[in-house]
Amino acid sequence: MVLPTPEANFQVKRLNDIPLVQLPARLSILEAVAFKETLQQLCKQGSPCQKIVLDFSQTIFIDSSGLGALVSNFKAARELGIDLVLRDLHPQVMSVLMMTSLDEVFTIDSANGDSSVTNSLYSGDQLPTTHPSVRSWVKRLIDIVGALVGLGIVAILLIPIAIAIKLDSPGPVFFGQIRCGWMGKRFRMWKFRSMCVEAEALKAQVTNQVKGAFFKNKNDPRVTRVGRFLRRTSLDELPQFWNVLKGEMSLVGTRPPTPDEVDRYDVPEWQRLDVKPGMTGEWQVNGRSRIQNFGDVIRLDLQYQQHWNLRHDIKLILKTMIILFQKNSGAT
Repeated sequence: MVLPTPEANFQVKRLNDIPLVQLPARLSILEAVAFKETLQQLCKQGSPCQKIVLDFSQTIFIDSSGLGALVSNFKAARELGIDLVLRDLHPQVMSVLMMTSLDEVFTIDSANGDSSVTNSLYSGDQLPTTHPSVRSWVKRLIDIVGALVGLGIVAILLIPIAIAIKLDSPGPVFFGQIRCGWMGKRFRMWKFRSMCVEAEALKAQVTNQVKGAFFKNKNDPRVTRVGRFLRRTSLDELPQFWNVLKGEMSLVGTRPPTPDEVDRYDVPEWQRLDVKPGMTGEWQVNGRSRIQNFGDVIRLDLQYQQHWNLRHDIKLILKTMIILFQKNSGAT
């Protein structure tokens, strides 16, 4: 029996009374919304099922939006007590799940019941090209050279900054926070500590002054005196050159979100994860301290993706350097 679906590409059949959803060759932003609607329709049917099988046998490409729809469907199904099973994954899809550790979250199977066959197909070379910047060796070369220069600056400034941080607020010099990078892969982003040591625990007590899936408070009481100077001059972000050297970030890209921010994303908002996060970008050079709406962040991030080329990256780097010497150019 074939059930009606929002899109012809998402054919739904029943095998032994278990819904089986046939996914298309590509699961990108164009298909992600319809995919989410298809699963929602199945979950809301009058006779709820205990299991839904997603057939990936034809799918050879998935981007961050497709991954976002998959995660969203998993959460919705779990709330209803429905087991979502992914079947017959090609290496291109399996590599994404393994990179983001989602292979440990989803139930993955193959048609013959041997999931080890699917896992053995994984290869890092199979990761998708979600955006041209992801595979640009010139951009990566610029990142490496810029990171080495930046780390040289960090070496020079480390001792005075460390002493100032220690004298102002006892605790570690560096602060590492889990962020989401390309395709949502989590990594630890480093900064010079600008807040009190218990800042994360106190976050719930601080009012969020912006709208949407990000957090900002202009007069955050958790920020130390030295921290305000570091943020105003953007010196707190210098350790991120280490993240750039490791390939977790780029000199230029989109703003790296926290996992709790990504948890609040709707499918279209996952598009911003199609590129590597950057130390600077459209958001940083277009008044980040004045942006109060997450929709503006999304708009600027997508604007960067649409206009990206190496010349644009260099332009943003130069513009960032000019802004850094302007009064009150940093974060607040």
